[in-house]
Amino acid sequence: MSNKVSSSHSVPFWRDVRVLRVIGQVLFLVIIAAGILWLLNNLQVNLRACGLRISFNFLKNTAGFPISEGLRYNPTDVHGYAFWVGIVNTIRISLIGIVLTTIIGTVVGIARLSSNWLVKKLAGLYVEVVRNIPLLVQLFFWYFAVMLTALPMVKNSIGLPGSIYLTRRGVYLPWITPAESFGTWAWYIIGGLVVAIAVYVFRRIQLKRAERPGFPIIWAGTILILILGAGWFLTPGNPLALTIPVLKRFNFEGGLWLSTSFTSLLVGLSVYTGAFIAEIVRAGILAVSRGQTEAARAVGLKKAHVLRLVVLPQALRVIIPPLASQYLNLTKNSSLAILIGYYDLMNVGTTIFNQTGRAVEMILLIMASYLTMSLLTSLLMNYYNRRMKLVER
Repeated sequence: MSNKVSSSHSVPFWRDVRVLRVIGQVLFLVIIAAGILWLLNNLQVNLRACGLRISFNFLKNTAGFPISEGLRYNPTDVHGYAFWVGIVNTIRISLIGIVLTTIIGTVVGIARLSSNWLVKKLAGLYVEVVRNIPLLVQLFFWYFAVMLTALPMVKNSIGLPGSIYLTRRGVYLPWITPAESFGTWAWYIIGGLVVAIAVYVFRRIQLKRAERPGFPIIWAGTILILILGAGWFLTPGNPLALTIPVLKRFNFEGGLWLSTSFTSLLVGLSVYTGAFIAEIVRAGILAVSRGQTEAARAVGLKKAHVLRLVVLPQALRVIIPPLASQYLNLTKNSSLAILIGYYDLMNVGTTIFNQTGRAVEMILLIMASYLTMSLLTSLLMNYYNRRMKLVER
């Protein structure tokens, strides 16, 4: 009897909300796929009308243009390798920029909440000024007004502590290079990484089974440092050598050279994006309940400990999602490097399609490259966000 009642009151599929939602999503995907196919077909028709067809064989042809920095490259290399050099340069500026802009944004964001009136106002002035000036204008300022005008020539370089020199040709700083015995020490690095990963996984499983909190990364890091230290002393000679830039007749030799374009782009992106991250950090800290701070102070924690141990870990749950968007913006904004002469992905790609006339193919490659980098960044940040989210029982 109950089965008859339930069947008589069953909802028809065309009125079931769950079924209608699935049908709506399927129809939406079909419409999107049809639109993409229509655009691709229209592209092929127009290319045929012009006597062209999509082909990537030009990537095997000799590039014939120079790239002043990045991977080892010669103008006799092919277009495909030149494009790869541009991709690596974009990744290089993005990774370093993400680290610097995170430091700048965190420091300024905390400073905006400081009880010191001067520190608070200076941090607020930095945020309001930098956020309201277009990034391109700031890049021109750092490149033309600072690097090419304010800094001196090589022979009159500005020396900073730590053997760092500022010139119109760029920045010269000490750098660590592999020595002859580095190959022997590399085996200790590989072995240390394997052991550290095994210790991390084992300790994490152990803590999870015991339902205890802990930081297995500390155990893994300690093991890695011990193995690397032991390998350093057991390896004959120093595996790494510190090279310091020394001024010779016309230029510096040794150390690491950061070009004018690279330095201007790095500073511009870091300063600009850091202003936005500062506001994100400030909002995340303000989102933490005041009672958490008061409770931490009541048990005797100092202000710095309260911020590091209580406030920031909880604020990260609010900070991480918008922070990922700023990392993506920094990576995509690096395409403005073409206007100050840095050979990034966009600059090299534009040079290639100007030479070959393969605009469609190069635009597709450039779009695919930026899309891949953005998806990887989003994947890592989403993974970290899931690790930091509050687990409710």
